[in-house]
Amino acid sequence: MRKFAVVLLVVAALLLVVVLVSLIPSDQWFIRTIDLVREPMAYLAALLLLLALFAGSRWRWATVAMFALVIGITIWRIWPYSALAGTQLELAEGAATPEGPRCFSAMAVNVKVKNTQYARVAEQLRRYDPDLLFLMETDQRWIEALEPVLSEYDHVQRHPQPEAFGLVFATRLPVIKSNVVENTHRDTPTLYATLQPEGSPPIEFIGLHPKPPLPGWDTERRDENIVNAGIQTPDRLPNAFVMGDFNDVPWSRTTTKFRETGDWRDPRIGCGTYPTFPANMLLVGWPLDQLMLKGGLQLTSFQVLPDNGSDHRAVLANLCVPSDLP
Repeated sequence: MRKFAVVLLVVAALLLVVVLVSLIPSDQWFIRTIDLVREPMAYLAALLLLLALFAGSRWRWATVAMFALVIGITIWRIWPYSALAGTQLELAEGAATPEGPRCFSAMAVNVKVKNTQYARVAEQLRRYDPDLLFLMETDQRWIEALEPVLSEYDHVQRHPQPEAFGLVFATRLPVIKSNVVENTHRDTPTLYATLQPEGSPPIEFIGLHPKPPLPGWDTERRDENIVNAGIQTPDRLPNAFVMGDFNDVPWSRTTTKFRETGDWRDPRIGCGTYPTFPANMLLVGWPLDQLMLKGGLQLTSFQVLPDNGSDHRAVLANLCVPSDLP
């Protein structure tokens, strides 16, 4: 029992150091990675705190206090995304009618470039049949495998890459223009499209997939890519929405800056974290795949979809353009 209590004390001290280091405003990849796992880290600390309560040793309360600090700091960071916080984006009741709002569905899917579950992804795309589709990590093999699905769309923009940052944009909505822009890294494109649903003013769509924090990949350029995506849009339209794998969590300082600088609204705030990665471990996962709106666009539903064989879960949203939108 004494050895177990010592192990708990050491783990508590290490976790506390890690959480405190994560508060340093740094672009170092190993610091920014901690942001991604705050939620599962809180669950781990809570479990170990319970064990520490029954570890009879003179260090018990010091151990409990350190685990409590880890939980407290973590909750403070992710609190806006708990179901107990106030919401930022209320779900609207909308249905497309000649006099009412123009509604459409939008789906973002990171297929995982090395994944070979082509049929499972294609089946999910056919099942939900979104009006707008944004695919990430698409190389030429993926594009060829999904071509039967893509051929059903009026507008398709294919941008394959051999590594992990190819993309596909497909939609049945009328497209005024769409462009692939290299905001920062040469091989991490961002998709900008100006759409005009029938009877509605133009709206802007942004599809985003920057690089993750990994050894050798600090986050300075990723952060620049995320923030620039929201404030340097080609048409600067007041009504827009963004989807994609940010490789960042919504409570990070980068995505928070993106949201606040661009006046974006996040449906996760006050509703829960909606984890999307890793796909087969959502109870301890984290939300890398984002959806945000700005202006007068309305959201009627937002959901994380079932596993499709990728390492990410797809996200699906139903949006409406009010008839009185300027």
